[in-house]
Amino acid sequence: MKAISVFSGGLDSILAAEMIRRQGIEVQAVFFETPFFTSSKAKATAAAIHLPIKIRDITQRHLGVVKDPPHGYGGHMNPCIDCHALMFRIAGEMMEEEGAGFIITGEVLGQRPMSQNRGALSIIDRQSGMEGLILRPLSAKHLPLTVPEEKGWVRRDELMDFSGRSRKPQMELAIRFNIKDYPSPAGGCLLTEEVFSRRLKDLMSFDPDFEVRDIELLKTGRHFRIGPETKLIIGRKEDENSGIGSLAGEEDLLMTTPSVPGPSALMTGVITTLAEGLAASMTVSYSDAKTTETLVKIRHKGKDRLIMARGQEKACFIKYMI
Repeated sequence: MKAISVFSGGLDSILAAEMIRRQGIEVQAVFFETPFFTSSKAKATAAAIHLPIKIRDITQRHLGVVKDPPHGYGGHMNPCIDCHALMFRIAGEMMEEEGAGFIITGEVLGQRPMSQNRGALSIIDRQSGMEGLILRPLSAKHLPLTVPEEKGWVRRDELMDFSGRSRKPQMELAIRFNIKDYPSPAGGCLLTEEVFSRRLKDLMSFDPDFEVRDIELLKTGRHFRIGPETKLIIGRKEDENSGIGSLAGEEDLLMTTPSVPGPSALMTGVITTLAEGLAASMTVSYSDAKTTETLVKIRHKGKDRLIMARGQEKACFIKYMI
């Protein structure tokens, strides 16, 4: 018998996989990757416990959920119920090729009030089309019997009855299993972060047909909405400046201050003379030139030109900040 583990790389998913392996069942981990959550943690923790893992990029299917989640968003722009349902649906599509009989996950009843209550878990199971085939080993004794339990593939008495937000039961189980190194539960999905969510909401409002590149740009620099269809991104440090430069497109306008240390600034969308002047002034303001006049180099459609621009106090730009 074999199970597919929808694996996050956190302690809960480590424990769920280990519990099932201890029942003599082969476990194949899978991490579903998008621009909003990457696989580095999952790959590291899977390697540490010698768990085979596959990485599947689900970006295009996931973007459909992010843009229009049937069950809405959580605290920010995180469509957790629909996101989890999508992951289990794709895991179900993998079952035949993997020769697996069911799916496991490290979800704990009540750990996340909005997406891991009984009603939400039931919706996720039905919407995924995998109802009865999703086993949550850490909370199984609080939940209805699943097919692998009914058929005797998994011994229910060896599963757990964890619930709520306390991490103490998991930490105690980790000690029993001699699992010493595991990541903290913080972070993971950018959609749960306030600043990133605010930027994404702005992007979706003004450019509903955004591309993956636009998501990557949301992760870096300071973001300003300087016009209904115009956005300016200003780097804060060297690696952000490099990232902004590498993500610049032919139609974008890239600004730098060649005569003084300063940021890279990227203007996207509709480029007008007025917006260009404002962007140049803001670029100078965040450079070492501050409020003085200095050269600004502009790259647009592969061609460079120089203009003079004067900086202003940064407080002048707060109204544009996203």
